[in-house]
Amino acid sequence: MTPKKVIVIGAGAAGMMCAGNAALCGGDVIIIEKNSRVGRKVMITGKGRCNVTNNCDSSAFIANVPTNGRFLYSAINSFSTQDTMDFFERNGVPLKTERGNRVFPVSDKAVDIVDALHRFIDQSACKLINDEAAALLVKDGAVYGVKTASGGKYYCDSVVIATGGKSYPLTGSTGTGYLLAKQAGHTIVEPKPSLVPIVSSDTWCKELQGLSLRNVSLTVRSKESHKEIYKDFGEMLFTHFGVSGPIILSASAHLAHKQADNYYLSVDLKPALTEKQLDARILRDFEMFINKDIQNSLNKLLPSKIIPTVIRKSGIPFETKCNSVTKEQRCALANAIKNFTINIKGFRPIEEAIVTSGGVSTKEINPKTMESKLCKGLYFAGEVIDADAYTGGFNLQIAFSTGYLAGTSCAYSPYDY
Repeated sequence: MTPKKVIVIGAGAAGMMCAGNAALCGGDVIIIEKNSRVGRKVMITGKGRCNVTNNCDSSAFIANVPTNGRFLYSAINSFSTQDTMDFFERNGVPLKTERGNRVFPVSDKAVDIVDALHRFIDQSACKLINDEAAALLVKDGAVYGVKTASGGKYYCDSVVIATGGKSYPLTGSTGTGYLLAKQAGHTIVEPKPSLVPIVSSDTWCKELQGLSLRNVSLTVRSKESHKEIYKDFGEMLFTHFGVSGPIILSASAHLAHKQADNYYLSVDLKPALTEKQLDARILRDFEMFINKDIQNSLNKLLPSKIIPTVIRKSGIPFETKCNSVTKEQRCALANAIKNFTINIKGFRPIEEAIVTSGGVSTKEINPKTMESKLCKGLYFAGEVIDADAYTGGFNLQIAFSTGYLAGTSCAYSPYDY
């Protein structure tokens, strides 16, 4: 039987996983990638360490995908988190599991993941073309090729769009996949930033710029009802515009972006201590520094950089001596520590988001194959699809699972079903 000709647009995580598996299934595969190097976005994930997946089962994985998680059942069951770990171990990248079941290469180098994927497509005999896909060639409701920016035309039986979203455009994710999908008649759910730093209206955030807090508890609440919207535990970072860090990025995925200022953040700076235990600890510190001003007595309890802000929030005058602090003032101080509030103004732009929420509507994609319901032979993989997850390796797993499923499906002509 003549091998099916497959074109994969994009050589990121989804594109390379797709292309290699399409080739293993007998496809004659061409990858069109506009960057001079493959896997540009993978290189910067996990702060350059690459949180490659999450060591969890399929149900836990779906629970961490707030946007169209159910759509991914077939994909994650076709290529699970364990399959991803086995793939990289088999391809020469030892892995380790850290807090929150996050999986990283033992080397802590994202380049090892990229190199493994690059070897995979090379060994699978995929042909890599450095060019930009400009348009799909479509006739009678079926795709039959791709036209590139340089004027080249490549003909095929199947095309997979794996171009990523709009976040980190310097890595090549500029939203071109949406234009190609629209050309084939697809609906694009408005792209917006997900897993993105939060902008605060509190000017004191700039004073704390660079301060990283570890092992803190974060709660997102509604300003109107004070109802808990989201809760997390981990690390956060103050910036010149507001806050960032793992728990902040995850929290952003739970907020309605057009009403961001309807929420506020409450940080428990000492979640391991009850209010009673915290009060006892404060009393001990005050006794140790009994004749000092309150602002000079909390260095054993809190990072020095945040102490002035905590005291300001408590309402206690800075020059108050420890031996004159009242019980009510201690209560206010403990509340400022256990309920350190940050007002939300908005979000950083989509270009700074870890992933894009929105994209090609899942209603128009067959979840069992990743093939378009509107255009025969057209498939989608990765971030271009309207499905995104929390931090922790889940978004890269979406890329690998949808890439694998699209790759193993597209190597067969839709007319062979």
